Parts: sequence; C-alpha cells; structure tokens
Amino acid sequence: MVYDLNNGLVDPDRLLAMCRSLSHRGPDDEGMYVTGNVGLAIRRLAVVDVRAGRQPVRNEEKNIHAVFNGEIYNHVALRRELMRRGHRFESAADSEVIPHLYEEYGPDFPARLEGMFAIALWDESAQRLVLSRDRIGVKPFYYASLPSGLVFASEIRAILAAGVPATLDPQALTGYLSLMYIPGPRSIYREIRKLAPGTTIVWEQNRWSTRRYWDLARTPQRRDLSPDAARHTLRELVTSSVERHLMADVPLGFFMSGGIDSTSVVAAARKVRPDGMLRTFTVGFPDRSYDERREAALVAQHLGTSHTELTVEPSAEDVVNRIAPIFDEPFADPSMVPTYYLCQMARQHVTVALSGDGGDELFAGYHSYKADKLAHYYRFLPRALTARLAPGLLRFMPASHARASLDFRARRFVENALEDPARSHYLWRVVLREAQKERLLQPDLFAEVVDSYETHEPHYHDGAAFDPLTRFQYTDANVYLVEDVLAKMDRLSMAHSLEVRVPLLATEITQFAFSLSGQLKMPGYQPKRLLRDAMADALPPKIAAMRKKGFNAPLPRWLTGVFRPLVEEYLSRDVLRRQGYLRFDEVNQLVTRHMEHRAEHSRELWILLMFSLWVEEHKAYR
Repeated sequence: MVYDLNNGLVDPDRLLAMCRSLSHRGPDDEGMYVTGNVGLAIRRLAVVDVRAGRQPVRNEEKNIHAVFNGEIYNHVALRRELMRRGHRFESAADSEVIPHLYEEYGPDFPARLEGMFAIALWDESAQRLVLSRDRIGVKPFYYASLPSGLVFASEIRAILAAGVPATLDPQALTGYLSLMYIPGPRSIYREIRKLAPGTTIVWEQNRWSTRRYWDLARTPQRRDLSPDAARHTLRELVTSSVERHLMADVPLGFFMSGGIDSTSVVAAARKVRPDGMLRTFTVGFPDRSYDERREAALVAQHLGTSHTELTVEPSAEDVVNRIAPIFDEPFADPSMVPTYYLCQMARQHVTVALSGDGGDELFAGYHSYKADKLAHYYRFLPRALTARLAPGLLRFMPASHARASLDFRARRFVENALEDPARSHYLWRVVLREAQKERLLQPDLFAEVVDSYETHEPHYHDGAAFDPLTRFQYTDANVYLVEDVLAKMDRLSMAHSLEVRVPLLATEITQFAFSLSGQLKMPGYQPKRLLRDAMADALPPKIAAMRKKGFNAPLPRWLTGVFRPLVEEYLSRDVLRRQGYLRFDEVNQLVTRHMEHRAEHSRELWILLMFSLWVEEHKAYR
C-alpha cells in the first residue's frame, strides 16, 4: 500500500489505519508486510482455502511478497504448471500462484492470469514494485504518485487514511456532471488516479514505467463464422466460464433479473450442476413498468432454483447514511439504490454471487446502439426537417415521468443525432451537456475545464479497426462498463462483504464477442440477438424473446416522493452557498420544473443531489 521513494521507514500504524479503512472488503483476516520503505497490507474475504489462504503470500525464498484483491479462476492449472517447474506451495489458495508466476515471467506475469484482480508485488532482491489490474477493470485500483513515494489501494478512503493531500479536480467534476460517474484515469481528487484496466506499473530505481499487457483493440477480426457456428461457440464459452466461476469454498448464489444476461448465467450453471441447489436473488418495485420479478420467478421455476425476492422501498435515511457514503467520490447511477438492497439481501445467504454484468457491452444490448444505426440514416434527411421541424414539434410533447417515455427518447434522439457518429454516441448517455454545466457551475470553476467528450474520444480513435457498432462497444467497454457498471457493483457488494463475479466478462468470451462483426451481434435493430439465440434452448421462450428493460429505478417518482426532503435540504440555497460549486437559481429551476411535472429532470437532480451529499460527507467546501 505504501512505497517511500526517499527510503524513509514505512509507519506500520499508518499502514494499519489504511488497511482497516477497508475492513468491509475483507472481514475475515488481515495481513501486513513491512520492510524499510515498503509496506503491503491486505484485508481478506475468505473464499478459496478459507483456513490456509492468508496474505501476503510469498515464494520459497521469502524475498517476493504479494497481496491481491479478487479471484484467479485458472489458478489450479497454473499451480500444476508451476509445480512441474519445481515450485512448492503452502496452501490451495489462488493467491499463492502470484509470487511463483512472477519468478517465472517477471512483470509480465499478469498476462497469464484469468480472473479479476488488483495486485501489488514487492521483489526484495530486485528492489522492484509491480502493480497490476485485471483486463476489464472488475476490481478497482487507485494510486497517488507523490514526491515522497507511491500510495495505492482498492478504494480512495485508504489513500486518504495515509494522509495524502486531496484537492478537488474540476475536470473530474465536470465529467461526473455529464455522465453520473467520474471517467478514469481521473478521480475526484487531483492527486489520486485510477490504474487503467489491463495495465501494469513497474517501479524500480526510482523510476516507473507503465505497460498495457492487454487491450481489446488488438483482437483479430473473424469472418469465418456462420451465425449457427457463432451461436454454438458462444453457448459453449458461456457454459465453460460459468463453470470456472463456480469455484468457491463458501456459499454461492446468483443475481437474477428477468433479462437475458443474468438468466443465461443461471441457465449455464444449471447445465453444469444439473442436480445442485442454485440460489437466486432478485429485487423489484411496486411500479410494474420497472419490475422484473415475474420474469425472474418464471426463470427460477423453469431452472429449479431456490429463489428469493425483495420489493425495494428505499428510505432517505439509507441514501444519506448508508448508500451514498459507500462511494468515495461522486457517483449517481440511480440503480445504485436497488443494487444496495440486492447485495444486502444476498449477503444474508451467500458470500459469493454471480451476475450478468457485461452482456450489454459485449453483445450490443443497449438501445443506444439502435439509435446509432437510426442516426446514420437520419443524417441523410433534409436539414429543414431534422434541424428545424423535428425540434419544433418536440416542444408540443408533454413531459412524462414514466419509464423511458416517448418524449424522453424523442428529445434525446433529435438533440444528438446530427452530431458526428462518435460524439452522437457519447451524447446518448450524457445527462448535463456543456451549456447546461456552464449555467449550473460557478463561473470561475467552469472556466478551468474542457469538454467532457475528451474522456471518450481517445477510445473511439483506438477502436478504428472495428466496424461501426463494435467501435461503439469498444468505447463503452473502456469507459461506461469500467467506471459505472463494474465500479457500482464492486463498491456496493464489497460494502456488504459480498464478492460478485462476472462470468460473461471472461477473457475468452470478451475476445470472442469483439472478434465478431456487428451484424452478427445485432442484425438489423435486434439488440443482443446472438446471445438470445445462443441461450434460447435453455430458457423459457418468453424470456429469450423479451425486450430489454435494463436494471433501472423509478427515480422520477422517488424524487417527488420519498426523496423529496433530500432535494429540499441538500439543494437548498444555504447548502449550495456554503459548498460554493453550484448556482442555486439554476438548480432551483430544475427542481421546480420537475416537482411541478412540467419537465422530467430526475437524472439531473440525482446527479446534483449525490454531489451535494458527497461534499457534505467529506466537508469538501470551496
């Protein structure tokens, strides 16, 4: 967790404070290794070899020490290979392969791991520090590079516990206001950064280098597969991945909505364990338009699972005191609320849960991919229609607080479709555009920032070898998947000491999906057609054919109901003046229009509310 460049001694008490700030991530054990100017510490959630799998782990000579957060799914095969080469092991834990694998392959060893991980390794003989993050970014990795040394951890709170100075990064803030999350490599603090997925940092001789050991952009494109062959291959890959992800010495279950992603994971598990007990968990809402409990129950009955469901009825107290503080930086994906209750419920029964996260990015499940196709043809229409008539007609559409209402979708499309394809795809997800942020933020703060599109443009450029659809998927996999979907699930699950695994994001499935043409994954305007067809035989026909809903929450109604007191308090004139970031008059216009049902501003208000809560929690006043 700490490396001192000036050869100062690491303070064990400070290292212990860092470690214990992460007790929720590992309630079962803690371990430390301190030698001179290097200190490693770990909190362990015991999943594999519960009794013997302690960390830090080391090699036979005890000169290589490592800690890691996550799971290595190919550790059994790696162990056999290493034993043939003469390595000896003290436990059956997956973590113990790390120092031995490093002995064989040096800093390139992460390329041989299949799993989710954040790793720190110290080579005493070479005086070398190696830090690495898994390919997709399932597990978080933050670091602060300071004149005095390097501090790193799984969450920002541990770095702050080390006494690292922290000042708000205005560019990170404006990215958050647009996207509901902070895109990497930035964090909300200037001094703290996120290690990119598939990346290793090597620090030796007072110099550091960064190497990308894996990138989806290097995936060779395949043109040899028919749709039938692609479906068969995908079905086998999903089954194989799920089987590996069932590795655990503790109770294990599944998150299951009525969607194709999570139900595919459970169906594959049933194929692997035809007679085993499978535990499934789902949450829903009283509002049927947001609720998938009926569909989940249908799948549970079809597959014979032990099914538990919960109706989410959130409280303002939970948001302020339990949910928002989990994220050390502003975060506002509304599904954070039901996900919190889902993880809380599941942890009462299991220690590990498998989810269907990643299916939308790999197999083109988002409605935005359909919008991209439509926009391509929309741009050929006469400008008199697209630039004048269509926007004018939208002014007569009444505002609706219903889920994915027609007026919301129409406005989003017409506002963004005439942009160039890359920017248009980015804008489908944007909540607050640059002009809106300029009105909301204090002028001196907005003057420091550039357009938040800079967070997406490099990834679109790097994906130039892909076809248009896969290029958009590549951008989403590098930004939205990592910083929203996976970050949300990691923080909320680990807050309950629950490990969540993502079998659809196994390397072989990810590379297979990105090797295929967009036409195979989404023929015409049929999102996720390949995955649906591949898993159709294992699921009820209604589920395989069901249109995507997404794991959303009835936020518009919550803000006019149960969360209204939060809006009135944390977006009040006095609070915003004290904080010094937002202009009350502009914020209040959004509040008034939403509360009076003259407009649907739920996402805008939720972003501003979560930021205000974060400022109050951390006393981050200007």
